[in-house]
Amino acid sequence: MSAVLMWSASLGLIRSIAEIFGAAGGGALIFTASAAFATLSVGWPRVRELPRAYLLGSGALFVAYEVALALSVGMAHGRAQALELGMINYLWPSLTILLATLMRQQRGSWLLPPAILLCFAGIVWVMKGDGAWSPALLWANIQSNPPAYALAFGAAILWAAYSVLTRRVGNGKNAVPLFLVATATLLWIKYALSAEPALSFNLAGVAQVLVLSALTATAYSCWNHGVQHGSITLLATASYFAPVLSALLASAWLGVRPGAGFFQGVVMVTAGSFACWWATRRRG
Repeated sequence: MSAVLMWSASLGLIRSIAEIFGAAGGGALIFTASAAFATLSVGWPRVRELPRAYLLGSGALFVAYEVALALSVGMAHGRAQALELGMINYLWPSLTILLATLMRQQRGSWLLPPAILLCFAGIVWVMKGDGAWSPALLWANIQSNPPAYALAFGAAILWAAYSVLTRRVGNGKNAVPLFLVATATLLWIKYALSAEPALSFNLAGVAQVLVLSALTATAYSCWNHGVQHGSITLLATASYFAPVLSALLASAWLGVRPGAGFFQGVVMVTAGSFACWWATRRRG
């Protein structure tokens, strides 16, 4: 559950670091330092002892998620849009329960489908802001930055899949340091191939990278242990309140004041995710 608290501080820091070092360059710095912190804290995994499905399957999902999230927030057209994209990422708790139900790791009731719809309605509400809503307006909002929105939606699906698959095939192993190195490598390649300017030393930026990297390494190690040894629905329940906390911390850090519609949508996502948990409660 501590991972959820640490993740809540990530959205604002990812955006401010991207503004200093660029989307790919900032992400590469974050995950390079995160890999170092994770290796120091939990040690380097013995690759030969890792289940192949966990190493390849969970590893691919982990890396794809991290790259998608870092690039989507970094590519946002402004800080307000970065908050929107960060909230889309918080569809993952409800999607985790949906996937766990489909994979027969969890039983669900009739309440699950409407709860999922409430989560998606909350995202629509976040994206509409305080103005009137229409399908054309929503589509125009997405069309303003299609790659970023596609990456944000993809990230939510990828992390849900990672959590469910890791619980099934992880066998108690922790390869987070290796996954972080792979993530950093891909982002460095993306940076080398991009038109982003050369990295220059920035004291405030370096301090933010170190803080976020320490939080990231610790949070993912905690989450990896939790999804394998704890109750996945209980962990998802703890995650339901992360959108509200993340929105508050990010808006304060970035100096953005979202309208009432934004926070109404955040509450809808939280309520929908909580309803997903309620739909999986054991009866009797």
